[in-house]
Amino acid sequence: MDKVIASARRTRWLRLGLETYVTLPLFTLLLLGVIWGTSFHFIGKERLAAQAGARESVNELMETYEAQVARNLTTIDQTLKVIKYAVARRGAAGALPELGQQSLLPPGLVFAVSIADAEGNIVASNPTAPPHRVADQRYFAFHRDRPNDGVFVAETMRDLARDEWHLHFSRRLSAADGSFAGVAILEVDPTYFTSGYERSRQGDEGLVAVAGIDGIARSMRVGARDSWGQRIDLAFWNDPDGRPSAQVDGVARYTASRTLRNYGVVALVGLSEREQMAAFEQQRRALLWEAGVASAVLVFVMGLLWAWSWQGAKARRRIRRAQETYAAASEANLDAFFVLRALRDDVGAIIDFRIVSVNSRAEQMTGRSRDHLRSATLCSWIPGARENGMFARLAKMMIEGGVHQEEWRNDLPEFKAEWMHWQIVGVEGGLVAIVRDISERKRDEARIVHLAHHDSLTGLPNRSLIGDRLEQAILHAEREQQQVLVAFVDLDSFKLVNDTLGHAAGDELLQAVAGRMVECLRKSDTVGRFGGDEFVLLLPQPPDGDAAGAAALLDKILSAVVRPVLLEGQEVQVSCSIGAAMYPRDGLDGGTLMMNADAAMYRAKELGKNNCQFYAHEMNATLEQKLALMDGLRRAVDDQQLRLVYQPKVDLQSGHVFGVEALVRWEHPERGQIRPDQFIPLAEESGSIVAIGEWVLREACRQARAWQDAGHAPLVVSVNVSPRQFDDRRLVARVADALRDARLDACWLELEVTESLIMRDVGQAVDKMRELEAMGIALSIDDFGTGYSSLAALKSFPISRLKIDKSFVRDLAHSADDQAIARAIISLSHQLQMRVIAEGVETEQQRDFLAQYGCDEMQGYLFSKPVPPGEIPTLLERAVAPA
Repeated sequence: MDKVIASARRTRWLRLGLETYVTLPLFTLLLLGVIWGTSFHFIGKERLAAQAGARESVNELMETYEAQVARNLTTIDQTLKVIKYAVARRGAAGALPELGQQSLLPPGLVFAVSIADAEGNIVASNPTAPPHRVADQRYFAFHRDRPNDGVFVAETMRDLARDEWHLHFSRRLSAADGSFAGVAILEVDPTYFTSGYERSRQGDEGLVAVAGIDGIARSMRVGARDSWGQRIDLAFWNDPDGRPSAQVDGVARYTASRTLRNYGVVALVGLSEREQMAAFEQQRRALLWEAGVASAVLVFVMGLLWAWSWQGAKARRRIRRAQETYAAASEANLDAFFVLRALRDDVGAIIDFRIVSVNSRAEQMTGRSRDHLRSATLCSWIPGARENGMFARLAKMMIEGGVHQEEWRNDLPEFKAEWMHWQIVGVEGGLVAIVRDISERKRDEARIVHLAHHDSLTGLPNRSLIGDRLEQAILHAEREQQQVLVAFVDLDSFKLVNDTLGHAAGDELLQAVAGRMVECLRKSDTVGRFGGDEFVLLLPQPPDGDAAGAAALLDKILSAVVRPVLLEGQEVQVSCSIGAAMYPRDGLDGGTLMMNADAAMYRAKELGKNNCQFYAHEMNATLEQKLALMDGLRRAVDDQQLRLVYQPKVDLQSGHVFGVEALVRWEHPERGQIRPDQFIPLAEESGSIVAIGEWVLREACRQARAWQDAGHAPLVVSVNVSPRQFDDRRLVARVADALRDARLDACWLELEVTESLIMRDVGQAVDKMRELEAMGIALSIDDFGTGYSSLAALKSFPISRLKIDKSFVRDLAHSADDQAIARAIISLSHQLQMRVIAEGVETEQQRDFLAQYGCDEMQGYLFSKPVPPGEIPTLLERAVAPA
């Protein structure tokens, strides 16, 4: 019985082996093996051929680029030799002009030539550059310390004369006795050596470069990007086996190099492995696709024969499609995928992870091939995984399951990323790690933080960062028993630069001044822009630890700022006023120190500007008095604390009063009468001058009409217009309203504007003045001669009268210069059909001189001081004998 059962079993297995669904799969596998074995064999041969072609291409490129670099270097060397010869014949000052006359100088658009004397001073240059020194440059020291006559190729750099990056080529200049006489220098844009890059030949990731034998790149071009200054390991650049290298930027390239020993440089070329192998990769994909199609056809045909196994064949196809979809998705993803399989010991503990699958992004991020990664375990690939806790975290995630994610600053050399984010997903038997390079995002976040704490124009810390650093400095000084200096720096006359040259020039001036202040301070100090033309200096520990050392440093800043700055072709000079306060002497917190430094700065301005003042306790009293006056000005109009006085204007020929000038006075209820030179600047600064000016205009018009209604002869009332009033867009409307409300004809009102006011924006000033002239209002220029305008500009202004400033009238009796100025103003005014009035006339000699040279009118204490309106009728009857 048992024998029968055994025989039946053998028969059944034999029959099963003869079944189609058993033999056909075996035959199908054999055919598939032939198809794929042939395909991979052909792919391997094509890969070797493509690699050989790439190595041949890079060698051909090396020959071409070496010749180009050698030709360029020879041209530069010949130019330096010509300059050296010219210097020997004509001297440093005459060499370049002679070469220029003989058309032997290289084109200035490409090359910059200069000659330095033995002290390092640039004595000649083409194109012309501002004087500067190069004694601290490495190429200068090289020639000075070595008698050899070779060419020195310096690193790509910028110098004091030219802000652009240049390569510096230099030769030693020797005196007749062979001693060092200086250096001939030729500068050229580093892209001069890479401009022959041919994208059609070298692709988008090709590389050409010129490096020094020190391994520093002088000029490098990768695709369309030029750069320099990288460190290159020349020993590994030219691989004797011709294998690709990813030394520079992570892109694998076939490379070659040649050393030009006469010039101490190395020519480097590289062709991207990805681009050189692109055709092969396309062919490889085509072959794989053909093999796949053939396999699919074979399987499909065999499947038709397997009627009873159709469902199994369909299931296999679904699995295959799912795998292909996963592979395509992972390959197209910007994240790196690592599929890890857990390795366990005999007791089931996880001892390592084997890498079973990765995508292309993983290859790029690690710089290792897929095969290399798949043949390694986690700990063999990353030896530090056990020490830094990575393996322990992965093992824990494997046990706990679920999804885990975190980001960290990468310190593993195996990954080419500064910041990384990973997401770990537990799967059966292992883990899937999804790794993303987030370096760019982190850099963007850092840039946003920088912009939030730094001034966009100068790059200096802004008010927010200044406050933070000040608080930190105070805390440190409190612990270490040290001092902290805070200084406010305000530029003098900056508004004048903005008004005359424009805001672009003003911005350039701010950048230049900021750079000078940074150069004066130590690295531990802070220069910040507080706003506008105000800067703040923060010295955590002042030099020498006391105010004397700080004062010397602040004086250095004063000297640096006052140096002229070249703006739009002309030299501009500004000064600054500095106020300083010391912790803990002048305050125990940042707010108090800043306030006291600000008070000291205002004190420096009051003392004539361009000086430095340290805080003293009485300054707060002055500041409080100023704030009290500014606060009182806001109520002065409403509380009727202001009044007008009038100074008569006299015709020098007839001696009669023809007009008056309205002058404002402030009767403070507590402080008494306050001088105009005290409160007018405060009114300008606080903005209350607009309200005060409108009140003066209305009151003067009302008083002029009141004199007429009282039966007195009409008088021309002159009213001064402040800069803020003149800038007011409603000035013309306000003047019209004042005349209408007072019922005063426009011919009896004269507006006085200063010379500097109308020169700030000539076009706008002329338009506004013509509107006033069209109303019948007379216009005059006050304080003429103290501004900065050209006299020729007067012809464009609708002005009827010029007022000679009292500073020129005061010394007429004995100052030949003032007499000449007065005569010139009178003559020019009459030629332009204008009348001339002199203010501040106090002596008979002054009046006689003015009358002798044709001055039309006068105003001053010789006739009358400013008087209340009630005294004007009496003065109208008073006459001055004609001169």
